[in-house]
This record gives sequence, structure tokens and C-alpha cells, in this order.
Amino acid sequence: MNSEGSVLLRPLRSSDAGDVLAAFSSHADMARQGSVLALSDAERYVANLLATGSSHRPWAIADDGRLVGLVCVSVDEKNRNGWFWYWMHADARGRGWMTRAAATVADWALTDGGLERLELGHRVNNPASGAVARAAGFVHEGTERAKFLIDGERVDVDTYGRLRSDPAPGFVPIGFRSVVKTRPLHDAIHDVPRSAQGDADEVEIGGSDRQHGGAVGLVMPGGEEVAGVDRT
Repeated sequence: MNSEGSVLLRPLRSSDAGDVLAAFSSHADMARQGSVLALSDAERYVANLLATGSSHRPWAIADDGRLVGLVCVSVDEKNRNGWFWYWMHADARGRGWMTRAAATVADWALTDGGLERLELGHRVNNPASGAVARAAGFVHEGTERAKFLIDGERVDVDTYGRLRSDPAPGFVPIGFRSVVKTRPLHDAIHDVPRSAQGDADEVEIGGSDRQHGGAVGLVMPGGEEVAGVDRT
């Protein structure tokens, strides 16, 4: 991992699959994000996020060009809401990058992205996720008691929301790179990364803990989507 100045946010691209596999292999807690055990799994995971018509707007946290984390907004177009989720390679944690990236993407989604509300949830035994959420301007809205059954134990989930009208947090943003400006996130055509159309240019179903998307799941609203976060 290199210096802070090398870190930026860029659209996820299909060639990131190898780095996605490395992140999922970096710590046992990444298993909560889905089953990515081989390169073919990672390729399907990325393909699901970038598929035509996907509700996901994924941003790679890139260190010297290599993906080390992901921040994604899964868009509910009808209600102009977004489910906010994120994860980080274990070796990149503890640097404050996820906190800054989450705040940067949340600000974008609620301004240029055209959304009016973001929401997320995390297990209460993962307080680092809550710290990231609060630093990104999210407000604790409640606790879903005994939401998940994990290793035979019921686990509560804390829920957070952030409205467009909420005060923006103070933070040092991470720079964005290479976005084609079109229409807001809630429209049929969004601020679309060129890489969603290919790699030629650089220019997570609430109510249950489940996965979506075939062989490799994407953890969606109601799932545990923010396990692998910054330990700051």
C-alpha cells in the first residue's frame, strides 16, 4: 500500500476482478460480503455490479491504480433512495481511506447523484462500520433486534440514514476520476462510468440476510454489507 496521495475513487471495472479476489481472501470477515473463493467468482461478482440495468453504482477505492476497497450505492429509483455499502481489503484498513471514501460518495449521491436518502445497516458487533457511517454524515435511526443468526447466536443490527437535507460532515474528500456526466442516479441513465461499458478507458431486498445474483451473491439491503471496513 502506497502513500495517501495515490488514493482515489474511480468506477469499478471488469479488470478489477483479481483485486476483488485478493480483498475477499484478506480476512475472514469478508465472507459476509458474498462467496468469492476463486477468480471466476470475482469475475461474476464484478459482472453483476456492472451489468446493464443494474441498480448498483460501484466505486473502487484505488491505491496507485489497484482496487483496495469498494463503496457502492444500490439505487431505488422509484423512491430516490440508495442502500449504501462498503468493504475494504484488510491490509488497507486503519488509514482513514474508507471513512473519506464513504463521505465522498455519500455527498456525491445526495447532490450530483440526485438521490434524497441513503441508508445502511451493520451488525452491532462491528462498531467500525458505525464509525464510518457517522463520519460520513449518517444518523443512527434504530436497532433491528436479533436480525441475523450467526454461528448459532442472534445478532442485532444498527440502522442509519442520511437525507439530502442533513448537514454535510466535515471531511477531506478523495478525488473522483473519469465519470461521464449524464442524468441523476434515479433516472434510467445515470452518472455512468465509462468502465461500465468496458475497460477501454479509465476516462447491496430488505428483511433477510440473503445473497443475490446467482453463484456469487451481492449482499443487499437487509444483509450484512459493511463487514470489511476501516478499523479507525
